[in-house]
Amino acid sequence: MKHDPIVSGKRKSVNLSLDTGVVAYAREQGLNLSQVTEVALRKAAKAASDEAWQEENRDWIEAHRRWVEENELPLEKYRMF
Repeated sequence: MKHDPIVSGKRKSVNLSLDTGVVAYAREQGLNLSQVTEVALRKAAKAASDEAWQEENRDWIEAHRRWVEENELPLEKYRMF
């Protein structure tokens, strides 16, 4: 199993303010609010991290793309697809 660096394995109680209708409906559906919230928060944090990385490395990414367009991939002739 792949190690997730943001997962500590520990639990922390937090207070959240959620729409009562959403909470009631989720409970009616048998959803575990803690699990659903943790998964959603993990996805949002990963998306924010990815976006920040792309922004920080935008110049390098563009330079690399230009280089590949001008020079092709170094081992292009050996590709099987």
